[in-house]
Amino acid sequence: MKPHDKFVYLNLYIHVNKESNFGNKNIVAGPKIPKGHARIFWGLDEKDYVGIAVVGLGKKNLGINQLEEIHEGKENIRIAAAAGCRALDAVEIKDIQLETLGDAEAAAEGAALSTWFYQGSKNKEKQKVLPKVSLYGQEGETQWRIGNIKAQAQNWARHLADSPANLMTPTVFSEEVQAVLTKLGITVKVHNKEWAEEKKMGSFLSVSHGSCEPPKFVEIHYKGADDDSQPIAFVGKGVTFDAGGISLKPSADMDEMRADMSGAACVVAAIRAAAELKLKLNLIGLIPLTENLPSGTATKPGDLVVAMNGKSIIVDNTDAEGRLILADALCYAQEFNPSFILDIATLTGAMRIALGGAATGVFTNNSSLFEKLRNAGTLTGDRVWRFPLWQHFTDEMTKKVKSADIRNVARTKGGGSCTAAAFLHEFVPNNTPWMHLDIAGVMGPGPDKLPYVPAGMTGGGGCCCGEGRGAAAAAATAAAAAYDDGSEVSRSGGGGGKLPPPPRPLPRPFPRPRPRPLPLPRQLRLSGIPILLVVFSRKARGPWRALLPTPATGNPPRVPVTPTPPCVINIPCCPTETPTP
Repeated sequence: MKPHDKFVYLNLYIHVNKESNFGNKNIVAGPKIPKGHARIFWGLDEKDYVGIAVVGLGKKNLGINQLEEIHEGKENIRIAAAAGCRALDAVEIKDIQLETLGDAEAAAEGAALSTWFYQGSKNKEKQKVLPKVSLYGQEGETQWRIGNIKAQAQNWARHLADSPANLMTPTVFSEEVQAVLTKLGITVKVHNKEWAEEKKMGSFLSVSHGSCEPPKFVEIHYKGADDDSQPIAFVGKGVTFDAGGISLKPSADMDEMRADMSGAACVVAAIRAAAELKLKLNLIGLIPLTENLPSGTATKPGDLVVAMNGKSIIVDNTDAEGRLILADALCYAQEFNPSFILDIATLTGAMRIALGGAATGVFTNNSSLFEKLRNAGTLTGDRVWRFPLWQHFTDEMTKKVKSADIRNVARTKGGGSCTAAAFLHEFVPNNTPWMHLDIAGVMGPGPDKLPYVPAGMTGGGGCCCGEGRGAAAAAATAAAAAYDDGSEVSRSGGGGGKLPPPPRPLPRPFPRPRPRPLPLPRQLRLSGIPILLVVFSRKARGPWRALLPTPATGNPPRVPVTPTPPCVINIPCCPTETPTP
């Protein structure tokens, strides 16, 4: 055999190179590898590489599934990258190189999300060393960087959300956010209780009365555009622990309420990603931080409080506290004349019942804004679903109140997410585009159903097929950047302009004729040659590839054989055990 000769057996493409030294290696035997599953090969290169993880990518040429509202090709790449990295991490391989798989951004997201998990204050000798994942080669470096920035920002949100409540108080949260974001040139102001009292934020402060921890109000300014450019306001719910106040929650799973500040975590993560990506837009983040606890000084059911805009509120249920702190933040956002306001909150248990962990519930007075968010979520795997913002729900909150302008919960049963959104809508001006993301169902803790969503809090702001990926903040940022100021606003909540058309099912593909099989020896014996192996599944399972560069010559020749690039993971023999930050 001559160097760089190509041999074709069935659907196998094999390149040979004289510098390799493989002898009698059977690397193609065994069953096909299903999508999202990994198989590790050992001893292919005993000198420099100890193992290669080969992962099934699924069907070829997948795009946007309009019925499922997700880009299946990108999602499969995230899953494949994560599955391979987790398989190698499980066998203590800590230095991993990953090919672009056709979409370097999606591959970086899957790899970075899958190899990080919250370890908190575990003793150092018991902490697991996190693997280091890098891009193989130079192709797709820019997109890899973008995906890694987004994933690391989400990992920061996961850290904030999963930290125990006594270690992530309003004061600690504000200090950490200030320390991280100021290094990126972002202005962070931390306001105290006296400042909130001067601003007459009675609704926000009423939630903090039961806790000994002082409330904080974090104000963040990122300037990526000209000063005369209207900013976009992000508002995040920051209840660092929610016991329900006097309307005490059941004790079961109350520990998960440490993540009731996932909306705030999502906001700061999105602004961090925007700064690192140098997005050309101005962002303002507004985060009211407090605990909601019962005590002798706590707000009682039936108490009356007054919000910043002068509206009086009857607090019928102290466990509906998120809308109370967001009300004042939404009022304060109007002082900056934003092009639109987006709030993110773990607001209602009703949303978890409605959508589970499959999608984020969205309420908006602007259909164009929602369409941009939905399109961005389709590409990132963060699906969103629009709920109604009708006058019917507003009437439930306002028309049956005798002693105040509005109550914080409806007296009728059902529609809890819709009435909560209607409450917030009362604190947004008529002419301001606004969108509310209820992330209660997708905040976590994740069930570890997807390789790139390890068990634990998801980072708050989003969702995907398979429960709670938590990157909708990135989708919201993308929608914000693409926002058109000329969009029509509807006060009734029906949305401006035409309603989005229902998704159309994908056309049914014609069956493909199967190629006639050619004889292939069971044992593939190559002597003294390295290989570049590409395998195509004949059962519509898609391509997979094992790639092994030679130390002497660098990368082997590439084979342009697949429209959908295959999966590659390379592992140096002597990994450096450096944890991912």
